[in-house]
Amino acid sequence: MKKLLLVFAVFAMAFNVNAQIETPQPSPFSKVEQKVGLTDITIEYSRPGVKGRTIFGGLEPWGTVWRTGANKNTIITFGDDVTIAGQDVKAGSYAMFTKLNSATQWDVMFYSDTENWGTPREWDDTKVVATAKLEVMEVPFSIETFTIDINNITNDGGTIDMIWEKSYVGIPFTVPTGDKVMASISATMNGPSADDYYAAAVYHLESGNDIGKAVTWIDKAIDMTKDKPKFWFIHQQALIHAKAGNKDKAIAAAKSSLALAKEAKYDAYIKKNEDVLKEWGAM
Repeated sequence: MKKLLLVFAVFAMAFNVNAQIETPQPSPFSKVEQKVGLTDITIEYSRPGVKGRTIFGGLEPWGTVWRTGANKNTIITFGDDVTIAGQDVKAGSYAMFTKLNSATQWDVMFYSDTENWGTPREWDDTKVVATAKLEVMEVPFSIETFTIDINNITNDGGTIDMIWEKSYVGIPFTVPTGDKVMASISATMNGPSADDYYAAAVYHLESGNDIGKAVTWIDKAIDMTKDKPKFWFIHQQALIHAKAGNKDKAIAAAKSSLALAKEAKYDAYIKKNEDVLKEWGAM
């Protein structure tokens, strides 16, 4: 019995030597992945908490450069060339540093060297690819955990939002969606399908681009599918012709789409066509 207990004790000691206790990180890691238009954007950062402290003007004094988070540098990666606060930035990864000028004005700097832990020991202005000079807005409540997100998203851009304690800033940026779509359209038009013509036409309609091209392309899409007409194609044809000022063609297309949608018992497009026909005085 004594030998058995001794063996058990030795085994327990060996196990405890190798065991590792896992505990929560005080500033947990977070990763934001967002597609804006056709551009992939990723933000990797750690999220410190207020924990009863005064953050800005206290833990992070005015006039200093903050790592914009905790632990390893906050890193943002752009899949395409973008524009940040009016400044061109190449595709790639950048560290984000924030100069806390005052309670009402910060500078967020995008730094090409991402391998610093915290702020660089020797700051190099030549590595700053863009600086966003931002008005700080005070929020009427306290945010416990530092948060970065991408919001106000459109096909062409959005804002990189940062909020912590009672301070918020939004960094405006744009992405090259229009250029990428036009390049794709140009490449595809060498041998486009009906779906390609349809997608190109709808993009031009929704983006406010050349409506004449949209008319040409949607009409080609309709012609290519005339043996098996698609009510959603024809509905967009109605909208595009209406935008181009071709009211009679728009009404005819909407009536055709409506009949096909009723045949398919597709309520959403029945309503869409009835709504535009009423709007155009055709019902």
